[in-house]
Amino acid sequence: MRPMLVGGEARDGTGGDRLEVLDPATGELVDTVPAGTPADVDAAVEAAQAAFAGWWATPAARRGQLLGRAAANARGHAGELAASLTREQGKPLREARLEVERCLETLEHYAGLAKSLRGGYVPNLDDGAYGVVLRRPIGVVGAIVPWNFPTTLLANKLGPALVAGNTVVAKPAETTPLTTRRLVELLQAGGLPAGTVNVVTGTGPVAGDALVRHPTVRKVAFTGSTAVGRRTMAAAAEHLKRVTLELGGSDPMIVCDDADLDRAVSAASVGRFFNCGQACLATKRLFVFDTVADEVVERLVGKAAKLRVGPGTGERVLMGPMHSAGQRALIEDQVADAVDRGATVLCGAARPRGETYDRGFFYQPTLLLEPPPDARVAVEETFGPVLPIWRVGGLDEAIARANDSPYGLGSAIWTRDLHRANLAAERLEAGYTWVNSINKVYDELPFGGLKQSGYGKEHGIEALDYYQETKSVVVRH
Repeated sequence: MRPMLVGGEARDGTGGDRLEVLDPATGELVDTVPAGTPADVDAAVEAAQAAFAGWWATPAARRGQLLGRAAANARGHAGELAASLTREQGKPLREARLEVERCLETLEHYAGLAKSLRGGYVPNLDDGAYGVVLRRPIGVVGAIVPWNFPTTLLANKLGPALVAGNTVVAKPAETTPLTTRRLVELLQAGGLPAGTVNVVTGTGPVAGDALVRHPTVRKVAFTGSTAVGRRTMAAAAEHLKRVTLELGGSDPMIVCDDADLDRAVSAASVGRFFNCGQACLATKRLFVFDTVADEVVERLVGKAAKLRVGPGTGERVLMGPMHSAGQRALIEDQVADAVDRGATVLCGAARPRGETYDRGFFYQPTLLLEPPPDARVAVEETFGPVLPIWRVGGLDEAIARANDSPYGLGSAIWTRDLHRANLAAERLEAGYTWVNSINKVYDELPFGGLKQSGYGKEHGIEALDYYQETKSVVVRH
């Protein structure tokens, strides 16, 4: 039984109820955690508020040093963290190691940016006066993270929040709290002061809602679905909190007739089937020029056939189970809708058979050709290993159809033509566009969605702006 972490100490929940954490590959119980109550959230926020003054008073360079040392301590336990992540989330160990490494790299990146915090100076503002622009931390930050990438998505919030001088109360997804809790425990053991990061476990409607509505919390950083993001933003508005929302996506990829098809097909496969397709930022709609569509489809089917599906701990497994029975049921409904409306199943569209798959939430990698434009896989986010494919007559049609979505998170184009690449980069309605590249996010670049894919930026030095207040000062002499 894993307790919460509040003020640097392990703490059981006040309500006595516990949540079960299950292995998605077997359905077996991994562990339990407290079902946090509003009283537990109160205690965590109080601990964060108590730590805030001392953390803000710590010089920024020193904050960076402490975060860097804390991350180094966690790095020494990377294998343990990866194994824990596979058990509670389901992803293959190879992917879990990549996620943990990415998490630690992000923390180290922001530790290195600590000395880059700057204010501003305006000379000759008026006769005998100059202006100063001060930057100060916001205060207590509520960080709410989902189950698909629990460590990296937490690091996206912890890094800039801590370096800027804020303290944090983290609320992990109720189905993946174990690795988050252990990570924060390791950061504390590495020298991060008690109370700077606190972990409250619990459900979204209880612990999550209490955190968002708490009057002492001045900023909410949320990653999750668009529907929950809307409710989070509305609840945060009660006290006019700042929010950063990284929400759902339905990322298009365009493959032109002059593309390097081998690389494009490989990128489409990785972009769709990594983490069993359970990623906000992932290839979810594929638009291929008519003249190369048959070749692209043939190669993609071949790629999908080589994806070994199984438990994340299995040898040579490339795709693990879906995270929950509910997620799989949703994908099955979306696929059934597409097939009923005339889409051609190129591969998959079923659960794998065999004793290995009986207890877990497995689903085959699935490719669908030409579902109608109003099919659910075209208009909704498909959070699983399903990729719809459409033929298009040219770039104008491809961009128009790519933009015909309420989402605007990521996008990609494959072409050797610089004009086409520049046109797509300018016109695609998304916060990220990859040109002849896999869907990789870089700490050096700001990341955030357009339209219903979110608000605010994570990554890049720009993320620090979302964890600081700006104050103008006029000085007369």
